[in-house]
Amino acid sequence: EEPLVESGGGLVQPGGSLKLFCAASGFQIRDVYMSWVRSAPGKQPQWVAGMSSDGGTVYYTESVKGRFIISGDSAENAVYLQMNNLQPEDTGVYYCAGDLLGVNCDSNSARYEYWGQGTQVTVSS
Repeated sequence: EEPLVESGGGLVQPGGSLKLFCAASGFQIRDVYMSWVRSAPGKQPQWVAGMSSDGGTVYYTESVKGRFIISGDSAENAVYLQMNNLQPEDTGVYYCAGDLLGVNCDSNSARYEYWGQGTQVTVSS
C-alpha cells in the first residue's frame, strides 16, 4: 500500500479553484511534517506549501501566498491543498510529501521519507 495517495487534480480555467487531497497510510500525519511539491515540464520542481506536524504552523512559497491553503485532518489522516485563483503557471503534477524532521521547503523527493504518486493540475482556458 502506498504511504501517500493524492487526488483532486484536474483541468480548471484561470481564476478557478481546486482542492487536492492526500490520504496517508502506514503512519500518522500528526507525527510528520507534510508538504506539497509541484513539478512542471521544463521547470525546476518547486516546493509549494508545508505545515508543522500539529498543523499549527504553515508555510508557503511566495507565488502562492494568499491563494493556496494547506491543512490537515488527523481523524481522516489526510492533508489538503485548497488552491484558489489558479493561474496557468500553477500547472503541474502536485505531490504530497512527508518529512519526519521538519518542513524543509525542498522539492527534492530524496529529502522526504514519504512521497506520493502525484496528481495532475492543468490551468488553461
